[in-house]
Amino acid sequence: MIDRRHDVRPEVSAYLERIGYDGPLDGSAAVLAELQECHIHSVPYENLDIVRRIPLSLEVEDLIDKIVVRGRGGYCFELNALFGWLLRELGYPVTDFVARFWRDEPAPPPKRRHQVLKVEAGGATYLCDVGVGGIVPRRPVQLIEGLEHQQGDECYRMERDPYYGWVLSELKHGQWCWLYSFTEEPQLPKDFIMASHWCETAPDSVFINHARAAIRTRDGRKTLAGEEFRIFTADSVETFTPQTKEEYAEALRSHFGIILE
Repeated sequence: MIDRRHDVRPEVSAYLERIGYDGPLDGSAAVLAELQECHIHSVPYENLDIVRRIPLSLEVEDLIDKIVVRGRGGYCFELNALFGWLLRELGYPVTDFVARFWRDEPAPPPKRRHQVLKVEAGGATYLCDVGVGGIVPRRPVQLIEGLEHQQGDECYRMERDPYYGWVLSELKHGQWCWLYSFTEEPQLPKDFIMASHWCETAPDSVFINHARAAIRTRDGRKTLAGEEFRIFTADSVETFTPQTKEEYAEALRSHFGIILE
């Protein structure tokens, strides 16, 4: 395989620096896995612009400015759109799908409101996703029915449903639970505009009223729910609520790298 590091555009180099990846760029499945894991440890999931009623843009140049230049995060339609762009720039074949999120939702969920990526690498096909605030795979999951992927103390597999298509499932307390499902109908970038607009504006959207943020750490994760920050490690959880706007801004900066304009 050919390392393409010397051929990439400046925006790609800046993105790789943003996620802390300085390894080879040979189009392999191993590199794909490293890129995804670096991303979810570096770029937070967050809906702060939605809560502040700042309209989102899904245009690549605007996402580069927000996430790479200004060091912000985003939610699925932003994060996976930009990660998909990065992978295409690095030579990976990528197809965008729209998914139906099942965790913590009624059955069936009322909307398809999540973006995921199908990526080809090393002769195999993978599901990639850097756009979920909750616990999901840190590394790509191969699109093979029933193949179990152990990732640390988490375990995932792909299932097939005759109506909902592919289903990503997680093993919890000895049972397989659905995370999200998707069919293999390719989506264009403009196909996500309406879904994102609903998430930004609909009265029953889960994104519009309370601040959310999350990022993986090497020994756990950090989250924000409303005003409460939570720092999870392997054996403990610390929670705190800032008492002033200044303390809140400092907590955003120190734990998620977010500085709001």
